Amino acid sequence: MGKLEPKIDPDLLAQAQAAGVEVEAVIEAALRAALRGADASAADARAARWAEENVEAIADYNRRIRERGLVGAEFRKW
Repeated sequence: MGKLEPKIDPDLLAQAQAAGVEVEAVIEAALRAALRGADASAADARAARWAEENVEAIADYNRRIRERGLVGAEFRKW
């Protein structure tokens, strides 16, 4: 992988620098946020796929809970 040469609007960069903005810190924070968002999207996709793959087991579990109730329900105080 070669060196990344980002294309940033030179006027915007000059304005940010003139205003005392720590450009590198802003870029790093934005990259971290973008990666968190990408990871969250992947996690959502994995969760959806898992639910789809386990739809029968989930339905069976829900049916058993409806029929038998929750284990330990008699000990609940709420």
